[in-house]
Order: sequence, then structure tokens, then C-alpha cells
Amino acid sequence: MTSARPVVLMIEDEPQIRRFLRTTLDAEGFAVEEAESGAKGLTMAANRRPEAIILDLGLPDIDGVEVIRRLREWTGVPVIILSARAQEADKVAALDGGADDYVAKPFGVGELLARLRVALRHATAGAGGNASSFESGDLRIDFPARRVCIAGKEIHLTPTEYRLLTLLARHAGKVLTQRFLLKEVWGPGYVERPHYLRIYMANLRQKLEADPARPRRLLTDIGVGYRLAVDAALDG
Repeated sequence: MTSARPVVLMIEDEPQIRRFLRTTLDAEGFAVEEAESGAKGLTMAANRRPEAIILDLGLPDIDGVEVIRRLREWTGVPVIILSARAQEADKVAALDGGADDYVAKPFGVGELLARLRVALRHATAGAGGNASSFESGDLRIDFPARRVCIAGKEIHLTPTEYRLLTLLARHAGKVLTQRFLLKEVWGPGYVERPHYLRIYMANLRQKLEADPARPRRLLTDIGVGYRLAVDAALDG
């Protein structure tokens, strides 16, 4: 009999973290599978088909970034990195490799659970790829009409600002690296020009944030990339 509870696969070699997460996730309504190595994790991912994967980068056999790459050869299952590697280069490598999010150890369980729920929600919705509109808080984007509104008031965006915003919206809740955004919005020849991104993000914040100096919608992961917050992150 198949469990109705979402299955989360933990690929983590530290037993104490696996025990803690197993207890926490079980209490939150998830069914938990565990693997202590990259090779076992890849096998379990193929056999058990989990709804999400929590992955450590520092595994004893296969580097976590390589695990992500192998997973992405055949599945789009949400992958959340949970790692002691907190350097920007490690985050960028994992996200560019196909991870959906990154939480550094030591971590707050509330943050991890929030990131997990966002990843599951977007996986269920197909990451917004075929949606005709996007809504979060008072922001609404009508993709076919190329129309952006805040609290019902239409906001004028330049074509580049619109491309950048819609790319973030179609991956809302997920950190998109600078290289990815530059490549997708401006083209492969612009991946080494992060100042383009800073300028256009500043412009978008001026138009979409109540307080552009303290953005709550268009968020920065310093040195890594940007994220469009979803409703849960806008509350409070």
C-alpha cells in the first residue's frame, strides 16, 4: 500500500543529523527514506521515486554536486542541499548543477521545512512553467498579456525588466544564480557581466517594492543570486 504522505529521501552520512531530521520530518507528516552515501542515495532515488531529496554535499563516496548532476540526467525531483559548505562557490556550483535550494549547516529546522514546502509546492505546480499567471501577495503577472500589477495597479516594465521578473516568477521561491539569470535574460555572452543584473534588479525593486532599500519580494543571496519570495515569505 502506498503512503499518502510525501516521501523525502535524505542523503546524509551523519547519523545524528539523519535521526534528528527523521523525527522532525515524520512529525511534520513526511515519510522518510535514508541513505548514508551518494551511491545508495542514487539507487534509492531511482527505486523509491521520492517527492523531494535533502542532500549533503560532503558524502564519503561521491561529491554531492556530482550526485545532483546524475539525478538531473533523469529526474526533476526537488533537491535541497543541506551542507556545512557555506562558501559562495559551493552554493553556486550546487545550484548551477541543478539543486533547487541551499541551506547551510548549522541550520534552523523552521527554515529547512519552509524551503522544503516551497520546493514541493512548485514541483506539484510544474514550477509554474505552463501557468498563465503568477500571484504572490499583491503581485500578479498575466503572462499572455505581459501585464504586471501590484495591488491591482498596472506597473510599466521595460522588456528586459519583464523577462527578468518572469524568469524569477516561473522559479519563485528558488535561488537562481547570477550566471543562470544573465544567460537566460541577456544571453551566453553576458554571464561575466553581473553589473547588468544589479542595475536591473535595483530598477525592479524601485517599481515593485514598498521599500526598495529593504526588499521583501526580490531577495538577494549575496554572491550567489536572487530569489522571488512566495506568499509564505511575505507574511509577517
